[in-house]
Parts: sequence; C-alpha cells; structure tokens
Amino acid sequence: MPGATPPGDTDQHPTHMGVAWHYGNPLTEQRHCATGALVDRSHRTVIRVSGPDAATFLHNLLSQKLDDVPDGFSASALNLDGQGRILHYLDVTKVKDAFYLDISAVDAESLVDYLRAMVFWSQVEITVTDLGILSIIGAEVPDVGGEFSRQLPFGAWVRHDVFVPRGALVDVAKRIIEQGIEPMGLMAYTAERVRAGLPERSLDLDDKSIPHEVPALINRGERIAAVHLDKGCYRGQETVARVENLGRPPRLLTLVHLDGSAPTLPTPGTPIVMGPATGRQRTVGRIGTVIHDHEFGPIALALLKRAALTSQALMAGESAILVDPDFIPAEEQSQAGRVAINRLRGSETQQ
Repeated sequence: MPGATPPGDTDQHPTHMGVAWHYGNPLTEQRHCATGALVDRSHRTVIRVSGPDAATFLHNLLSQKLDDVPDGFSASALNLDGQGRILHYLDVTKVKDAFYLDISAVDAESLVDYLRAMVFWSQVEITVTDLGILSIIGAEVPDVGGEFSRQLPFGAWVRHDVFVPRGALVDVAKRIIEQGIEPMGLMAYTAERVRAGLPERSLDLDDKSIPHEVPALINRGERIAAVHLDKGCYRGQETVARVENLGRPPRLLTLVHLDGSAPTLPTPGTPIVMGPATGRQRTVGRIGTVIHDHEFGPIALALLKRAALTSQALMAGESAILVDPDFIPAEEQSQAGRVAINRLRGSETQQ
C-alpha cells in the first residue's frame, strides 16, 4: 500500500518480513486502534486441514478442544513436545468441514511436516493455501469480500481477520481503507501484541518454554485461549496438568518497561541480569520482542525467573528494566512496583 515502509536494520527479524512495518508515523498509527485500524498480516502462512477425520485428527494433536466445535469456531492452539514444551503457536478456524491454521512463516514448514507425518490412517488432506490475512482492529469488518472472516480477542481490542486470496489483497485493502479504516503497520500491531502479553514464538520463547509460563495462553473462566484444560490426552498434556494442579512455573513471560534514556535498547535474546551494577550479578531471564509504544515508550516481553519479578535491580544490556505490576501474580505483587514504573517514566521525561 502507498507509504509502506519495511523494517529497519534493528527490526529485521524473519517474523517481521514481507509486510509493512509502518506507514510513516507508527505511534499515530497505533492510536487508530480506538477507531479502526487495518493491518497487513499476509506474511503468515495459512494451512487447510480437511477430510472426514479433520476434527479428531487436530483434536488429538493440539492443545485446543476441536472434536465437536461448530462452524465458525476460532481460537489459538499449541503443538507441544512430549515434555510439554511449545513447538508451535497458531490460530485455528473451522469453516464448514475444514480447519484453517495460520502460523508465523518461520514455523510453517515444520508444522506442515509434523501434521503430514502424523496422518497414518486418518482421512485428512493437508494443504498450504494461497490465502493472506488482513486484520481490522477496533472496528467491525466492512463488506469487502474475501473467502471468510473470523473474530478473536486481541488484548484490549477485538481483532477481525479477513482471509483473502493473495492476488486480491491490495484491492480488498483499498476497499477497507475507503470505508474509513486507517492503515496501521506491523510495528504498531506488535506494540499492542506486547501490551497484551502475547508471544511470537521465535522471538519471545525458548526451547524450554511451557504453556503456563505464558498466562495469556491458558483458558481462564470465559476466556478461550490456546490451552483447553478439560480436554483429553494429547502430547505434552501431562506437563500442562501437573503445573495446573500441583505447582507453578519457575518462569513467566512478562511485560517490561525499558529505560528510554539508555544509549541503546536491548535486542531479542539479550540476557537479563539481576544485582548491583558494581557487584555480583546473575542471569535471570531473556528479552524477547522490543518495541516503542505510543503511551508507554520502549517496552518488551521478557521471560523471567519468578524470583526476579519484583526486583528493581534488573538490567538488559545498557537498559534498566522493570516488570509491569499488572503482569506480576497477585501473591508476589507490591505497590513498590508501580511506584518504580512511574519513577522510570519520570526520568525519561526529564532527559
């Protein structure tokens, strides 16, 4: 679309490539969520699983309950290994008798290979489609065509995804914009994703990550997330049940606030250390997605050891970091965390 700018050098992660990073003013673009914003998410791969056994096949493999869902059902799901570690994080939508799975392009090939390897005698067909996704945040989907659409929660907003043949993406996007929906780049979308605590697997998780380390992935109350806690056995389910019923994860994915006055911001994978700058420090986590938010300034997702959540002596590279108190479990939270966040923002304003 006109004005589209690709990711700069510091943002060129494979999960960001192939769509507009911004359209000239990413902080203003993020504010469009309140009135209606259009995001090109056609960099994701869309996989179709069809056939008489499609529902049972996916139900037995993934963390979501899919064996008896109605037409139009949409949710997230995980594929876990035998120890309950996260291999794939995807969205799932049922359309008539088929299921459409969409996933980050960097994980698509391994997911397709896994699904095909597990077919055995199941009557299913697995196809990589030519569909792309256009997402509308904060507004209803106008009648613009497309193969089908769905609705999913997205942090403070509702996200409407329209699935469109790739050859028609530009025309459909133009029709959406003509109806008053403003274009928003992936940078602003990523800021909203980070605020919601939603991970990009290859950026925010590691090879040891389990579902309970990401609270936003677990079904709670009326919220349908990626992990259904009452379904039957699937690979990795033993770990999910054990942590849910007997313990708590030693790490959590949290929103952290970065010191914007630091010479440089950390990049994904930067270790987080705890302790005085001139004393003994120890590694307590890692930085994931780093982004500028229109309200909070520089923020990131971080995998942190539970014992470090309330520390006010955390560093990632040259930047001091503080965990947002809303991401600290109630039993470990104190008012000191919110005071520290306000102090950090105040020091940035004075620079």
